[in-house]
Amino acid sequence: MSQPLLVGLDLGSSRIRLAMGQVSHQHDRGFALSVIGAVEVPSSGISKGVISALEDAVASVSAGLERAEQQVGVPLDEAVVGISGTHITVMDAKGVIGVSKPDGDIREEDIERVLESAKSAANPANFEILHVLPHGFTIDGQSGIKDPLGMHGIRMEADAHLVLGLAGNVRNMTKCVFRTGLDIASLVFGPLAAAESVTNTRERELGVCVVNIGASTTSIVVFEEGELLHASVLPIGSDHITSDIAIGLRTSLDAAEQLKVQHGSAIPGDYVKRDQVDLSSFGAEDAEDVSLLLVSEIIEARVEEIFEKIEEELHRIDRSGMLPAGAILTGGGARLRGMVDVAKRILRLPASIGASTHISTSMPEIVHDPAFSTAVGLVEWGFAEIRGVSKGERGTMLRSRGSNIIGSVQSHLKKMFKSFIP
Repeated sequence: MSQPLLVGLDLGSSRIRLAMGQVSHQHDRGFALSVIGAVEVPSSGISKGVISALEDAVASVSAGLERAEQQVGVPLDEAVVGISGTHITVMDAKGVIGVSKPDGDIREEDIERVLESAKSAANPANFEILHVLPHGFTIDGQSGIKDPLGMHGIRMEADAHLVLGLAGNVRNMTKCVFRTGLDIASLVFGPLAAAESVTNTRERELGVCVVNIGASTTSIVVFEEGELLHASVLPIGSDHITSDIAIGLRTSLDAAEQLKVQHGSAIPGDYVKRDQVDLSSFGAEDAEDVSLLLVSEIIEARVEEIFEKIEEELHRIDRSGMLPAGAILTGGGARLRGMVDVAKRILRLPASIGASTHISTSMPEIVHDPAFSTAVGLVEWGFAEIRGVSKGERGTMLRSRGSNIIGSVQSHLKKMFKSFIP
């Protein structure tokens, strides 16, 4: 296979997902990306985005890697790896420098220095920086500048968001990947990659909230004027819905999961009292008829809690009910029936299910699944990087420069993490 092969690796608490993309050059369209493979395997040893059992996690990633290589027919050497979890935090930072050249013209090295200054000014102990995302520059008191390259000034300031992860958790996750023999092209905050996959430029300009509902966590990223405005990871996900059903019906988690997947709805109005199913048909040991209306009420209560917590996050940043592009739901948990209706009611925003439908692929039934949005987004991120544009920074050369700083950090991390490997 002569064309570059890009791999996105999404390390989830319940499933490991890999997407493989192939880059081709077309005379009329330039470089084009097509997703040619996607696999998922059960995940072990990962809880809430954190490695809880290293050997189990390595075995899970290895199993997914083996299936992916069988599917595409070539060895996979490196991947863009998504990292998430409640240990990820986003904080504001500010950098200030004096323009280096006597003529006062701002050059690329000045932009890199001011972003380095922002990174150095706010780097808490025991955290690793995953991304430096500039969202505005000020030159000699003039604020609101998006790209200062070539402008004239003496003093330049940069406002940026730093995406940080606890150092121990980042290193354990990276060590897990290296132990499988896979190299890491980039470490990416998974919800950012998912947002890249399911939103467009207009939505990010108007204001949009991307809600990624996973098994153990729910992450949100908010964009406005094309820039990241806020990000948060909540310690609650679709597995909590399954647990509620299991407790409410006094049945096993496996039976509760099957019942949720096949008949679950967050809208009790979908059922009436006489709608019942036999739990034994979902793997329960004893036959017992249960009310689907009761199941739906249990689901609704937990889903409402999830969106109430999201509403609290939006209220905290003064965007409650004020995002014109609304909420886009993605991740495996978004497939549950009724999620969009509850989101509209609680958030008071337009809401829809988001998936990577704009990507060319030979297997749309998998790639267009919301559960694969992060894995496909990671492939897109890698595609943007090989074109010299940082996908996380919205396609301007300024943002490519911002990602070069992150690349140097990750190169350092890569060497450090490999030293752990026997």
